Amino acid sequence: MNENLFASFITPTLMGLPIVVLIIAFPSILFPTTSRLVSNRLVAIQQWVVKLIMKQMMTMHSTKGRTWALMLTSLIIFIGSTNLLGLLPHSFTPTTQLSMNLGMAIPLWAGAVILGFRHKPKSSLAHFLPQGTPIPLIPMLIIIETISLFIQPMALAVRLTANITAGHLLMHLIGGATLVLSSISTPTAMLTFIILVLLTVLEFAVALIQAYVFTLLVSLYLHDNS
Repeated sequence: MNENLFASFITPTLMGLPIVVLIIAFPSILFPTTSRLVSNRLVAIQQWVVKLIMKQMMTMHSTKGRTWALMLTSLIIFIGSTNLLGLLPHSFTPTTQLSMNLGMAIPLWAGAVILGFRHKPKSSLAHFLPQGTPIPLIPMLIIIETISLFIQPMALAVRLTANITAGHLLMHLIGGATLVLSSISTPTAMLTFIILVLLTVLEFAVALIQAYVFTLLVSLYLHDNS
């Protein structure tokens, strides 16, 4: 229990050099590709899940928006696999770092906004001023809409960081409590262990849901600007 509560969120190093790049690249090894006409079950399940998710996200997009399909597919696979790998013992989760999540959110958000101003300038500018706004409220509404536009990538990054970090901290605390209670009260330790198992199952679901929510919100930003 003397271990630092936030030790698992420190970027790991090897011989003084950060190895976060290797950790980020590792999930891509877990998704095999095949050139065979008939693929194995793992590849078939992977392709079925990707097609199902993209069918839900891409149906509302225009032709320009559907050109982002490959990027959105890669995004949800990367975030989901990274979150799941972070649930393994003594592992590091890159998505608990706000800087990394901002590095994903800001370019995607900026790309969607620039696409909107390039192809639909009138519609994009109309978002800053709803129709029928009273004249005295126009300056205030423009400021509010501008702030809400620029806060979108921050909300994306903070939501993902907060949810993944909170789950990891809660699992760490309950796991430590279970270890301490095992030498004090066995029934209580068993109860906290059951809670830990249920929380772990919940975190598996949260890891996948957060990947889906992050990608879905990027897709909605793209839809509003394409």
